[in-house]
Amino acid sequence: MQTIGGAEPLRGELGRLYDAIENPRLIRNELPILRGDDLRAYMDDVRGRTLEVLGRINLDGSDEPLLRDGFVYELLLAHEHQHNETMLQLLQMVDGYEPVDRDPRPAAEPVTVGEEMVAVAGGEVEIGAPAHDFAYDNERPCHLVELAPFRIDRTPVTNGDFARFIAETGAEPPLYWEPDGGGGWARTVMGKPSAVDAALPVVHVDYRQADAFARWAGKRLPTELEWEAAAAGADRERANLDLLAFGCAPAGAYADAASTAGAVQMLGDVWEWTSSDFTAYPGFEVFPYPEYSEVFFGPEHKVLRGGSWATRRNVIRTSFRNWDLPERRQIFSGFRCVVDP
Repeated sequence: MQTIGGAEPLRGELGRLYDAIENPRLIRNELPILRGDDLRAYMDDVRGRTLEVLGRINLDGSDEPLLRDGFVYELLLAHEHQHNETMLQLLQMVDGYEPVDRDPRPAAEPVTVGEEMVAVAGGEVEIGAPAHDFAYDNERPCHLVELAPFRIDRTPVTNGDFARFIAETGAEPPLYWEPDGGGGWARTVMGKPSAVDAALPVVHVDYRQADAFARWAGKRLPTELEWEAAAAGADRERANLDLLAFGCAPAGAYADAASTAGAVQMLGDVWEWTSSDFTAYPGFEVFPYPEYSEVFFGPEHKVLRGGSWATRRNVIRTSFRNWDLPERRQIFSGFRCVVDP
């Protein structure tokens, strides 16, 4: 809004406190950030100012890249919606939190039975977001890659699958899993123990857990290029997204919105770890600022794809690239595996 509206920030001294690059997560709670009524008042002021600027700018034929095709509108909405998911990650840790509303429909979706894995032909595949419509810089440019054929799990890996892996290997359980005292597992999200449902996709696993499971199963994690090829044709309008389910749909749901290859739940339910490091596509150009994508490129971050139940529907697309540190488990992360033919 400073760039578009030509205005000074309301509280310039706050900028350094809310700089995610300068302030790692470990110390953020110690910073003198705004809280309570002061925070809410500041948010109201910022929102009002933002809407005022957006209401008077001209998007028709603008030469300003931030304005062209309404990019700045999409950017603001997407950024806010992505923070909705981050806040939900924190709410998983709040004992006694009770959602104001829940959407029961994803949990009631009928489950289809099919082959364990589906085939993806490979060959020349288009990867990335097209030049038109909103997307982030790291999704562009759209380009062609050559992929070998592979097979991918039809559904995400389930709690039942992961429990068997733990039983055989002694591996660490997902975050929020605790022994139930009877040889099984209970989830403790929001401080409310409940039996782990074997039919649901496993969630809150880190990259190393996902990779170890894949090796145990005689498979591997997909590259992000393989994942995107397998997701082609998936429909975000028929997926467990938009926050209010507060959990996953059963593995095998939403078969009417399967990808062209026949994989289900490629969008929604759980973010899926891939084996790929977060790097730039060939011909990458920074936009609108290096701190969104470029500063995170490198082997420190792994790519996740597909969105979760906590992701807003307008944010996700098959080209969307999420990234995080391999040890992160508080995110709504699961996975599926692939094998070579």
